[in-house]
Amino acid sequence: MMNRVAALIFDVDGTLAETEEAHRYAFNRAFSESGLSWTWNQAIYRQLLKVSGGKERILAFAPDASPELVAGLHSRKNQIYTKMVASGQVSFRPGIESLISSARAQGLKLAIATTATRANVEALLGARKAFFHTIACAEDVRRKKPDPEVYALVLKRLDLAPDKCLVLEDSPNGLIAATALGLKVIVTPSLYTRGLDFSGACAVLPDLGGVTLARLIDLKG
Repeated sequence: MMNRVAALIFDVDGTLAETEEAHRYAFNRAFSESGLSWTWNQAIYRQLLKVSGGKERILAFAPDASPELVAGLHSRKNQIYTKMVASGQVSFRPGIESLISSARAQGLKLAIATTATRANVEALLGARKAFFHTIACAEDVRRKKPDPEVYALVLKRLDLAPDKCLVLEDSPNGLIAATALGLKVIVTPSLYTRGLDFSGACAVLPDLGGVTLARLIDLKG
C-alpha cells in the first residue's frame, strides 16, 4: 500500500496549523503601531485570503500604498506573528503530529509547499524542520498559489512524479496549484476556507484527527 505514495507535501497556513487568526491579529497590530486606522475584521480578512501573500493582501486592501509602507507593515507583522508562535499561541491542527510520525516511520519523504515566508514557516516548525526533505517558501518562487510554481519546485527537489505524492491543503488556491500538475490533494478546510468549493480534491475532511496514513493513501486512490 505504502509504495503508492513516496512523499507527503504539506501546505502551512491553515493546513499544518490554524494560523490565520494569528496573522490577522498581527496585521492589525502592525497597522495600529504605524498610526493607520485600518482594521481587518474576519469578514474583510476572509475576502483578502483569496489573494495569496501578505504584501499582496495589503495592496489588495490599499492599492495606493507605497512599496515602502507595504514592506514595512509586512515586516513588522511577521515579527509580531513569529513572537506569537514562539510563545505557544499557535499549535498544529488535530492529527498532523501523528501523520508526520507515521510517515517518517514508513520512510516517506516530507515536504512543504507554501508561499508563506521562510521565517514564518520555520517559526511554526521549530525543531520539526529537520523532519522535512525540502521546504519551499515565498522566497523560492516568483509566482504564488494558485500558480503551481511552488509545487513544481518541490517535485523537482523530491525527484518524484506527481502520482507518487499526496498533497495536504486547506484552500482553493492551493488545490488549484497542486492539481494543475496532476497531484492528488486531500483538503482539510480551515476557519476561513470552510464551505468553499473544493471540486477536484480526492477528499475533504474536517481535520486529520484519528485519520491514519493508510486511510489517506486509500483516499488518494
